[in-house]
Amino acid sequence: MSNRMRAYIIASIVAFAAAAGWAGCGVKSPPIPPQYARPQKILDLHAVSEKPAIKLTWGRPDSYEGGATMRNLGLFMVMRSSGQSSYHEIGRVEVTDQTRFQQQRTFTYLDKGAVLGQSYSYEIIAMTIDGYKSQPSNEVRVVRSIPPPPPNPENFVVPTPAPLP
Repeated sequence: MSNRMRAYIIASIVAFAAAAGWAGCGVKSPPIPPQYARPQKILDLHAVSEKPAIKLTWGRPDSYEGGATMRNLGLFMVMRSSGQSSYHEIGRVEVTDQTRFQQQRTFTYLDKGAVLGQSYSYEIIAMTIDGYKSQPSNEVRVVRSIPPPPPNPENFVVPTPAPLP
């Protein structure tokens, strides 16, 4: 191999290394602490006992704890506790609308495993696609019961209108 060819190869390697070093890894912002990459804590969890199950509803977190807008929400973990026991996961609600223009704002989960007469506590944990978990949501407590039946039309009394003065 000639000296000219060696010089050309060395110059090419140096140029490639300089270009790679200049371009970097592609990250254009400084790194952020992991706690700022977690979804915001859910604060609007509600529970109601309905005929087939306990119905949980909550809103979608819009941003990370660090304040930036969240685009990679992956799922919700539904946590339940009964009595003095600790929380354990009873289900997951997948989020599949990350790339849609209009995203789902409210989520629902039916706990069909709840036993009549038992008292339960629930929390929701949001998780990003890359595994960052939020703090547990507000805690709600509910007793699994059958709601009262709707009014019977046969027994319903229509009020008599009063004459106008």
